[in-house]
Amino acid sequence: MLFTVDIGNTNITFGVYNRQAKLTHHWRIKTDYGRLADEYGIIILGLMRHEGLNYDQIRGVAVASVVPPLTQIFEEMIERYIMQKPLVVGVGVKTGVQIRYDSPRDVGADRIVDAAAAFKLYGGPACIVDFGTATTFDAISAKGEYLGGAIAAGIGIAAEALFSRTAKLPRVDLVRPPKAIGTNTVHSMQSGLIFGYVGMVEGMVARFKAELGDTMRVIGTGGLAQIIAQETDIIEVVNPWLTLEGLRIIWEMNQ
Repeated sequence: MLFTVDIGNTNITFGVYNRQAKLTHHWRIKTDYGRLADEYGIIILGLMRHEGLNYDQIRGVAVASVVPPLTQIFEEMIERYIMQKPLVVGVGVKTGVQIRYDSPRDVGADRIVDAAAAFKLYGGPACIVDFGTATTFDAISAKGEYLGGAIAAGIGIAAEALFSRTAKLPRVDLVRPPKAIGTNTVHSMQSGLIFGYVGMVEGMVARFKAELGDTMRVIGTGGLAQIIAQETDIIEVVNPWLTLEGLRIIWEMNQ
């Protein structure tokens, strides 16, 4: 089995692939900067044990991280509890993606991993819309090159800002309101957050398509991708585990 780990600012996702390269198990936990390697080890082994899995079934581990303080903690945890030397996506790791960014080192590992997965699975040109802590738009050329993209505040950040920076607005669930014109505060906020982000995504995708061409594919990923995709036909494919797929592809490339 291959064990894949995507360490994000808000969530950490894990996946297990069998010998047929199929994602058989996946989990998502909250990112906690204060946890130690032993604590993460106990959590992961517990999740695996619940599914009838054992660490000695794992033949490799691939990691993508945008949280430097946790990268070393996870390397330590994996070596201690899973008994494997992890492949951490970074300088010196083959990804199959040529980076055309002005400063390639500035591109987050998750964005490169997503690019590798999107091009391998869906071809190019493509636009990846990742609904994570930030909402990111990544442009992939017809040759599979990472061209750059755009970064906006994530829906969760926007919702939390409305709650924390105003005196009378409540914290709301990120679900579809009955209609665009809200007739109470909760529905009005949900309309602005959900439908407002739909409008942003449609506008940004249109701008990307004007630069990449009409054949551009649009792939949505991240925890809230399905909610937004249900409100627009601009997103052609929703793959919530795109980063884990990219880690699998990169791991195989480096064997």
